[in-house]
Amino acid sequence: MEKNQYIVALEIGSSKIVGAIAEKTSAGYLSVRHLQEEKHLNSVRYGIVQNVENIKNSINRILRNLEGMVDGRITQVYMGVSGRSLHSIVSEVNRSVGSTEPITKELIDRIIQDATSTPIRNHDTVDIVPRAFYVDKVETPNPVGQFGSSIKIKVNLIVAKPALKLNLNRLMTFGISAKDYIVTPLAVGEQILSDSDRELGCMLVDMGAETTTVSIYKNKALIYLSTLPLGGRNLTNDIMIGKKVLEETAENVKKNINNPLDPSNVSDVTIEGVNAREAANYISARTGEIIANINQQLADAGVSSDGIQSIVLIGGSAHLGGLQQKLEETIKIKVRLGQNPPTLNILNPEINRMEYIEVFSLLAKAAEMIENGETCVELNKYENGPTFEGAAANRQFIEPERPAERELRPKKPEKRNRWKKWTDKLSSLMSEDDATDDEQ
Repeated sequence: MEKNQYIVALEIGSSKIVGAIAEKTSAGYLSVRHLQEEKHLNSVRYGIVQNVENIKNSINRILRNLEGMVDGRITQVYMGVSGRSLHSIVSEVNRSVGSTEPITKELIDRIIQDATSTPIRNHDTVDIVPRAFYVDKVETPNPVGQFGSSIKIKVNLIVAKPALKLNLNRLMTFGISAKDYIVTPLAVGEQILSDSDRELGCMLVDMGAETTTVSIYKNKALIYLSTLPLGGRNLTNDIMIGKKVLEETAENVKKNINNPLDPSNVSDVTIEGVNAREAANYISARTGEIIANINQQLADAGVSSDGIQSIVLIGGSAHLGGLQQKLEETIKIKVRLGQNPPTLNILNPEINRMEYIEVFSLLAKAAEMIENGETCVELNKYENGPTFEGAAANRQFIEPERPAERELRPKKPEKRNRWKKWTDKLSSLMSEDDATDDEQ
C-alpha cells in the first residue's frame, strides 16, 4: 500500500507570509486542512525580501507550527516566486531544418536553449513558458513529427532581478531546503483559470498590498506578464498622509467604507476621527490610477480589449468595495472574482478563504510536480504503536534527526531545472493536442 504524500508550500507577500500543507493520496486526491500565517511590516517591499533575518524567523515559526499539526518533521518546501521585477520577455528563434527528416523533440529542446542563451541584463530567467510554434511559417500546436524546411519557436522568458530569488534562497538555512521554486502568477493561472478562459482571452489581475500582477492569456498560452508597483497599501498611505493618522487607523477606515469608489454616495460620517467621504476621495483617486495602469497592460501586450473575454480578480486588495464594478466599467470587460483551485479539497472551513488563493495554487501545482514516493514531511515514528484511553504519557517516539544548519542549494543546477520544466510543459502540451486529435 502506497503512503500518502505531504506537500508544503510557502508564499511570501509584502504584508504576510503563508505556509500550508496538502496531503495527496495514492489515487491523486488532494486535500488541505493545515495553514499558518504571520503578518509583517516593511520586511518585504514590493515582493522582495529586505530583512532576511526577520522573514527567516517568521518562516521558522510557521513551519514549526505546521510540524506540530501533522506530528512530523518538514524536510523541504516549495517556494512561491513573485515580486515587482517579475515580468515576461518574448524570445524567438528561427532555424532551417532538413525537409527530409521529421522534427524531433530533441531538436526543439536545442532550439529552446538557443532562445535562452543570451543573458538578459540585470535579470535572471526563473521560468520558461512555450507560446507558439511555426513550421514553414504556419503556426502549429505540435511540431514534433512534422516535416518542413524551417521552424520558429516563440517563448516567454519569465525574468526577475537576481535579488528576488537570491534572498529567497538565503531564507532556507535552518535544515529545511527549498525543493523547488514556482512562479506564483503562473501557478495561479494554471490552477484557477479554465481552458476556455485561456483559449478565448483572459486577464488575471492579482492585486496585493504593494504590487499588482497582470497576466494575459490567449489561444491557450500566456502571452504577457507584468508586475506593477501599486497595490492596496497605496490607498492606505494616501489616507495616512492626507488625514495625518497612523497606518492602522487608515487601514480600518478603508475597510469600513461600503463603496469608497463612489465618494458622492458615501455617508458624511466619521470613522475613528476620519471623515469617510474625504477618505473615499483619496481611495477613489488612487484606485483610478491603478485601474488605468492595469488597462495599459493590454496595449503593452499588443492586445485589444475585444480580444479579451474576461478579467479574473484575486489578491488581498481585490475585495475593496466597488472595485469589481469599477474595473468592469472602466475597461469594458466582464470581471469576476477568482475561486480556489477546484482540484484542492479544503477540509478546514476556517482557512477556506480567497485571500489564500496563491498558496493553495502553489500546493496544487506542486502536487503535479512531486515525484511518486517523495514527500515534504517525515512523520514521527512511535516505538510502542498507537495508545488509547489516556496512555499517551507512556508513548515514546523517535524523531528523525534534523540536518545541521547549513546553506542549502537545489539538488540540480538551476539551468538544468529550467529545461526540465520546459520539456515537461511541452510534453503536456503535446499530450493535450494528441487527445484533441483522438476526439475529433
